Formats: sequence, C-alpha cells, structure tokens
Amino acid sequence: MNVFVLNTGRCGSTTFVRACQHITNFSASHESRVSMLGDPRVDFPPNHIEADNRLSWFLGRLDDAYGDNAVYVHLTRSVGDTAHSLEKRTGFGIMKAYREGIMMLEDAEISSHQLALDYIYTVERNIALFLKDKTRTLAFRLEHARHDFRVFWGLIRAEGNLESALKEWDMAHNASE
Repeated sequence: MNVFVLNTGRCGSTTFVRACQHITNFSASHESRVSMLGDPRVDFPPNHIEADNRLSWFLGRLDDAYGDNAVYVHLTRSVGDTAHSLEKRTGFGIMKAYREGIMMLEDAEISSHQLALDYIYTVERNIALFLKDKTRTLAFRLEHARHDFRVFWGLIRAEGNLESALKEWDMAHNASE
C-alpha cells in the first residue's frame, strides 16, 4: 500500500516525512521524483510514503496509477500561516511557476499575498475534488500534528518508533527564513 501526502507546500510536509522515517514497514521520501517526466513521475515503490506539493498537478496520473488503492493524506496548515510562508518564496519554485507559468501574471499588479491565497485555494480545491471518491483518506492539520500523526500511524498500521516520530513534530524542518 502506498501513501500520498497531498498539500500546498509550506505546511509541514518535510516534517511529516521526517516523522515517517521512524516507520519500519514503509519507506518515506519528500519530493523524490520531481525531476522525472511521464509515468515515472508517479511510479513509486510499494509500501512507500511520498509527500510532494507538486502532486496536486499530477492527480490524474496518480488516479490512473493508484486510484482507490492507496491512502491519501490531505496535509493542511492555517491559510494565513501558509500564505505568509509562501509570500517569502514568490521569486522561485512553485510560486514563481504559478505566477508566471500557470497564471501568466508576470507583469500584473498582484501582491504576493493575493497570489499566495489564490494558489492555496486552487491547490486545496484540486485536492478536495480528487479525494471526493477515495475511501482511505485522512485530513491532517499541522496545528494538530501530534494527534493526527497517531491517527495516521494506526490507519496505515505503521510499525516502528512512534515516540521518536512524534518528537519530529517538536522541530521546525525546512522553515522559511
């Protein structure tokens, strides 16, 4: 069984994977196939947990490859905190791609805050639409990480060191400057 952690980015996905690395019956990676094109982009090994905000743009392929035969975690953080973090990254990565490549707003008078909010809304709606017919899903809030991770642990029947995994949530991994 595979697990996919769908998210906007800037919401704890790196920490999620760090916690999952204390699970012994699954492998876990963060953005491990970002440089792959075509079907290999979503060809993950069995019993693997993958967190990658870009998967929200590959949901059709993910559905073709896994359908309802995976666990899907919808990882979220407060919209305000997520937007604030994304605003700090408008000049590169997914925010630059969203502004210039997807929305084509390169010269538009749009604030970083407006752009971040629009990006979050778009990605969250894409994920919600994808998940509406999936039977093994988990809504996971960063603000409730310790509780929600215990639920996740049980859902996937994880084996390993739960206490060490929970300690990862006490650290900020990949925090914005």
